[in-house]
Amino acid sequence: MRLFQKSVSTPGILQNVHLASWRDHRFGLPQARWEQLRGRNFWITGAGTGYGRCIALALAAAGARVFISGRRIEKLRETVDEGAAFGIDVSRCISVPADIRSDENLARAIKSIQHVTTSLYGLVNSAALPQPAGTAFPLTGQSTAAWTDLLTTNVTGSWLTSKAALPLLSNGDGFRILFLSSFAGWASTPGFGPYNISKSALNTLGASFAAECAARYPGKDIQINVLVPGEARTEMNQGSTESPYAVVSMVLVLLSHPQGGPNGFFFNRDGQHLAFAYTPAYPQSLLAVD
Repeated sequence: MRLFQKSVSTPGILQNVHLASWRDHRFGLPQARWEQLRGRNFWITGAGTGYGRCIALALAAAGARVFISGRRIEKLRETVDEGAAFGIDVSRCISVPADIRSDENLARAIKSIQHVTTSLYGLVNSAALPQPAGTAFPLTGQSTAAWTDLLTTNVTGSWLTSKAALPLLSNGDGFRILFLSSFAGWASTPGFGPYNISKSALNTLGASFAAECAARYPGKDIQINVLVPGEARTEMNQGSTESPYAVVSMVLVLLSHPQGGPNGFFFNRDGQHLAFAYTPAYPQSLLAVD
């Protein structure tokens, strides 16, 4: 039996926005939702480049405090410099260098965050690796080391980070976690098998983490979801002409959602609500309709 679903989406998501005019467009957020982010504490991995950098700077622009993590401190400095160039108060961006594949690194990162705050409101798992080059048939020709590095970064790293952040996230009345995935998690494209598998596993991790946290903290407003950021010009995709800021509108919509929002669902950056495995598309808009 095949299940067909009516398409569901959230209108009003902005795709083509420029950081320079953030005060004017607020990445498509209504003023009240923009204000929901002010004073909140967020932790962003992969924040030295690409989507992670864009998300971190947008949150700082909204008045949030943002802990930015990545393996390369020089890239984190570039993130801060980019924000300053566009008039964002980058004193809200606190660099916390870390390799998400390492328990020891993450423990140090948590201690650094705890020196500043006792709680986090949100976590965005943005760090990832692309499919390595070297063979057109990676599932039959890729080395064990390359497989392990990819899966450890794209899946295990997000699990370790989420687990490490949970004591700080659970200190408040609720929290938000986003896992940045890919349509590769729905695909079986030849030549990208290990990457496809990593993103499919990440999809399941996000939904399963959402269900477990809801069961563990029944009195808290928990919203843990998976977002497909699509293709854009990042270190992983130098050939794209799309700005990585295209993901920001949907990210902020999810992170600013009031109590009772989605938990364990899948979304695309353009506002589409996605289904995955046994999980149907979230049935209602994420923005209030006037």
